[in-house]
Amino acid sequence: MSTLRNKVQLIGHLGANPEIKVLDSGNKLAKFSLATTERYKNKQGEQVSDTQWHNIIAWGKTADIVEQYVQKGNQVGIEGKLTSRSYDDKDGIKRYVTEIVCSELLLMGNKA
Repeated sequence: MSTLRNKVQLIGHLGANPEIKVLDSGNKLAKFSLATTERYKNKQGEQVSDTQWHNIIAWGKTADIVEQYVQKGNQVGIEGKLTSRSYDDKDGIKRYVTEIVCSELLLMGNKA
């Protein structure tokens, strides 16, 4: 069970083209948002869709793959771990971010 600690697996669609950055250290970073949608019927029998947005980051070779092959609307599967961090914005207000650090990427198809 120890291999299941802090493991996230999602399949969803990209909401925008990935943002690619090359840091001063030479490391490449890819950031993108992934939408996952759950569909179900409520008590009244009406179809309901619930979409959740997830912030994804990828480093190194995984970021290279994202840069080359992934764009807005693509369906991808990701595996990674949850991370949380905080930072002070330009107004000095502390902001908190939860992201998924992608370690595995599965290209599943083009735009939906």
